[in-house]
Amino acid sequence: MNKPGKFVQDGKLRIPSTDELGFDPQEVRRKYDFERDRRLRPDGNDQYQDIDGDLKHMIDDPYIIERIEREPVQEEIEVAILGAGFGGMLMAARLHEAGITDFRIIERAGDFGGTWYWNRYPGAQCDVESYIYLPLLDETDYMPKEKYSYMPEIFEHAQRIGHHFGLYQRSYFQTQIRELRWDEVANRWTVTTDRGDVLRARHVVISSGSLNRPKLPGLPGVRDFKGHTFHTSRWDYDYTGGSSTGNLDKLGDKRVGIIGTGATGIQAVPYLGEAAQHLYVFQRTPSSVAVRGNLPTDPEWFKSLEPGWQRERNENFTALVVGAEVEEDLVNDGWTELFKALGGLMEDTGATELTADELNQLGEIVDYQYGNQVRARVTDTLKDPAVAEKLKHWYRPWCKRPTFNDDYLPTFNRSNVTLVDTGGKGVERVTEKGIVIDGVEYELDCLIFATGFEVSRATYTHQADLEIVGRDGVNLGTHWADGMRTYQGLMSHGFPNCFHMGFTQTGYTPNFTYMLDNQARHISAVLADARGRNFTSLEATKQAEEDWLALVTAPNQMTDYLASCTPGYYNAEGTSKGHDGGFLQGHYPDGGLRFYQMLAEWRAEGDYAGLTVR
Repeated sequence: MNKPGKFVQDGKLRIPSTDELGFDPQEVRRKYDFERDRRLRPDGNDQYQDIDGDLKHMIDDPYIIERIEREPVQEEIEVAILGAGFGGMLMAARLHEAGITDFRIIERAGDFGGTWYWNRYPGAQCDVESYIYLPLLDETDYMPKEKYSYMPEIFEHAQRIGHHFGLYQRSYFQTQIRELRWDEVANRWTVTTDRGDVLRARHVVISSGSLNRPKLPGLPGVRDFKGHTFHTSRWDYDYTGGSSTGNLDKLGDKRVGIIGTGATGIQAVPYLGEAAQHLYVFQRTPSSVAVRGNLPTDPEWFKSLEPGWQRERNENFTALVVGAEVEEDLVNDGWTELFKALGGLMEDTGATELTADELNQLGEIVDYQYGNQVRARVTDTLKDPAVAEKLKHWYRPWCKRPTFNDDYLPTFNRSNVTLVDTGGKGVERVTEKGIVIDGVEYELDCLIFATGFEVSRATYTHQADLEIVGRDGVNLGTHWADGMRTYQGLMSHGFPNCFHMGFTQTGYTPNFTYMLDNQARHISAVLADARGRNFTSLEATKQAEEDWLALVTAPNQMTDYLASCTPGYYNAEGTSKGHDGGFLQGHYPDGGLRFYQMLAEWRAEGDYAGLTVR
């Protein structure tokens, strides 16, 4: 890349020429706009359908070998934690460290792991390096096998945490919470489940996550297909054979179709292409696919790390991805590459004098340079130029979660793999025999949906599949009918002693476990302090909630960025709905690192600003 600083002279922006750049930014921008516009749909998120009726098997748990039989329980506890993914586990671990051990974890799945319990498709792998993604490495004294861990290792680490902190004895698996109801007299939540349990909890922490409930496109005829079908988060190895490491030996005589070319499809397609008689990949929008470059962990390097190394490395990564200056890039991967280039904009002292609009222009040029590099990789990899053109992404880097994979693109050089590009329109319809695109029917034996999870935050209680009834009988779904309403992303007015974890108007970072760990540290510290001061009820004030909502929903640089993006869950399929337009909208504007610093400062003040304390 050309160093952006060379385009600043005497503190003023000098627009580089096409010859200097090697491309015309206006031409690239027109291409981006064209590709976005032809994918826009008036139905937005409504293009997806609920999984019910004869499709309900797609949300059932196929991994439970034996149902846990037990009698209903009735007990009073300090904290009820909803969800046994990394968020719920981190919450339990930090409570344990804070001396609060009277908690229960309630989880509808059969074990710990959350996303990594459900996602067992072949090739499932984390796209953030394991040294910062796998939580509690210091505490469990575990060394990841390689820089980017695959699902079996991540799932095993979740179980390791469960054993290390004694969480199995304090968890109820295969149990679905039906209702949380606030008891004003007792200052407690009554938690009821589908097992007949009644738990009376002083506090509840909701960490059921947004990556657990599969979604399906609302395709005409989707219920008519007579072949075999499943969602990638409920992979059917009885049908495909093999395991998450591959060898899908039962597909050798099968015509397989897969819908979805996001992060999941990128990882699963190479295994399907290797095994199937023929694989059809149905694509609406191609992903950006950069180099993965996975490597085994160097044991000597790992032994040299000092206690606290993981937190330091996490903060280094988080600082880089919000554009902060750091002396060294400790992670040094695809995530940090672009942000370092953007940070280079400020290396020239003259660049500090540029206006926000001028900096945005430079940032756009750096984005285009990065995109051109990724697209050039497609050209270099594919044998068929026509297929290569269809696999090139035409949008800015953070319009969709970027992917990193070394096997996906070469799969399309196989004679048994066909890319069916829909020109941005998506699949036309499903028939008894297969998929129709532009009037052409592709007959299939098996149809796989790699279409992700429901992440629309306006359907929060729908995702969690429970009712949350707060003060004066107000339902959280009603309170959030026009979008999420929180204070600090963690509490809501009218719902005392109820904390949320995850993507709830907090500080965003691509490394989800860093975000969850900091939330868990904050909540556990607050609960430990509240217990020491004999507080029985903590509730966000209405004004604090209104002020926070105004802060996180105010237009900012990211708002304009996402408006120019191709449709996806980051920008609510190109639409805006209520307070929260999409997955990357409605977050703390100064980023994850500053958000958690702000929470630490709030705790240090000790006056519980923004809360009513009883």
